[in-house]
Amino acid sequence: MTLAEQIAHDILRSFSNYRGHFQCITDGARARFELADWQAVQRTAAERINLYERMCQDAADALQLKIKQDLHNSELWRQAKLAYIELITQRDDFELAETYYNSIYCRVYAHSQLDDLHMFIHSSMAGRIVHSGDQIYHTYDLNNGVQSMLSRLLDDVPFDIPWENKRRDIRNILRYVRNNLTEQFESPANTRIDVVKSVFYRNKGAYIVGRVRTDHKQLPFVLPILNNEAGGVYVDTLITEENDVSVIFSFTRAYFMADVNVPSEFVRFMQSILPMKSVAELYSSVGFYKQGKAEFYRNFVEHLNNSDDAFMIAPGIKGMVMTVFTLPSYPLVFKIIKDHFSSSKYISRSTVIEKYQLVKRHDRVGRMADTMEFTNFSFPRDRFSDELIQELQRVAASSVEVRDDVVLIRHLWTERRMTPLNIHINEALAKKDEYAVFHAINEFGKCIKQLAAANIFAGDMLFKNFGITRHGRVVFYDYDEIMYLTECNFREIPEAIYPEQEMMDEPWYSVGPNDVFPEEFRMLTRCDRTVRRIFNELHQDLLEVGFWREMQAQVRAGNVMDVFPYRKVKRFLRN
Repeated sequence: MTLAEQIAHDILRSFSNYRGHFQCITDGARARFELADWQAVQRTAAERINLYERMCQDAADALQLKIKQDLHNSELWRQAKLAYIELITQRDDFELAETYYNSIYCRVYAHSQLDDLHMFIHSSMAGRIVHSGDQIYHTYDLNNGVQSMLSRLLDDVPFDIPWENKRRDIRNILRYVRNNLTEQFESPANTRIDVVKSVFYRNKGAYIVGRVRTDHKQLPFVLPILNNEAGGVYVDTLITEENDVSVIFSFTRAYFMADVNVPSEFVRFMQSILPMKSVAELYSSVGFYKQGKAEFYRNFVEHLNNSDDAFMIAPGIKGMVMTVFTLPSYPLVFKIIKDHFSSSKYISRSTVIEKYQLVKRHDRVGRMADTMEFTNFSFPRDRFSDELIQELQRVAASSVEVRDDVVLIRHLWTERRMTPLNIHINEALAKKDEYAVFHAINEFGKCIKQLAAANIFAGDMLFKNFGITRHGRVVFYDYDEIMYLTECNFREIPEAIYPEQEMMDEPWYSVGPNDVFPEEFRMLTRCDRTVRRIFNELHQDLLEVGFWREMQAQVRAGNVMDVFPYRKVKRFLRN
């Protein structure tokens, strides 16, 4: 066996071990749900994310010891790629195997010589459609009526604990169908229900995912299942609006644990019911976030080849830690750490990187945007104006290299582009649209509270650090001051001994590095009287030390709060 073939075999062996460990963690999701072991749910979610990085690094280190002086032999890696292609040709997860190879190659080659000759910039089997041989979904007809079909559907869900009240759950679903889906069920003979065999587990919920299919159209649906923590499960609601189903698979949520043996087959099914979701998002949604990153990059390159607009600084107030630019025709922003921070920021570059890694591992509870981290990302030079180049080199020269035809960014993150909350609120105020202001402020407060329930304190809570999605949800996206809630020391501002002290530029009391004074959050609403009134009506408790200390107590007690990806008004009654 040649050295190139040994490299290929070693990488594939590591990949196979990774897939086995990944599957083992995923397979435990049902037991954790049935036991209502919510602490374990959170712990294993982070463990599964860390698994990829750890195993890739171990494989790269082993290869470096084996290759030694041939480490950067270009021809060796070209041959290793060809040998690897032969090994993965028959695999039904070949795309994941290619991405794993890329990850190890980049570690060994220090993210240089990134081209299709040595790694998989493009898939070696693009367009190949893989079938598992066994349909990934059950199909139900309505020949014996909707009630009978629902009974069979719930019986087929593989739980080892009983339904709390199956007849009530079916009655709730039937009521929803009568009120909302009469068109889809008006011709039972032509209606089919496809349900993914795998249950999707995340946080405190289990989700049955499927579609209603007729001769002319199809409709997505999700049945969220909850554990009553007394030995039984129940259907919490039925979600059928495409936008609502999309939110369940949102980029602001933790990754699902689901038994997806043939990932591409799962993605095809999900795209049939959520055509607006990108392939990258769907891979990421079930934990294959590195594959999501690879799919994003390929899609982005294709988009560049089919568009001609120029990159620009992203709308909004410029950040003190990150510089952010975007391409108007593409729904992402690109974030680069500045070389020098504002004097008010007492953090280092390494700390910022750690904060973004924390968010990747942590439960985002629908309130923090997922990010993708890249090294040596190349952009076409002709899509950058001279003004943008000058701005990037002025604030982040160490990360930006301008060549004849390429702008190389040594380190960046991508993130979903959203309308900054301060811009959204100002536009609503200008239009005198008080409902839009009310909704935005209410969402802002709920965002902060739900993050706190997940043991996250946002730190810098100015409106400019939050965005509003196309679904109207407020999401936090500036992570340089983020910290665990339990690390904060919430204090009341001491009374001034002398009136003159309150007029001083500096506080008259000592302030520790983790001290937080909730009273100071009043400054968030000084921008407008309407904003201040609405905030005080809805979220006055955020200004009180008691609220924050109570949240800390709940987190420290191990209480995992209910934060579900749908509105409370959609939940079924359990009487």
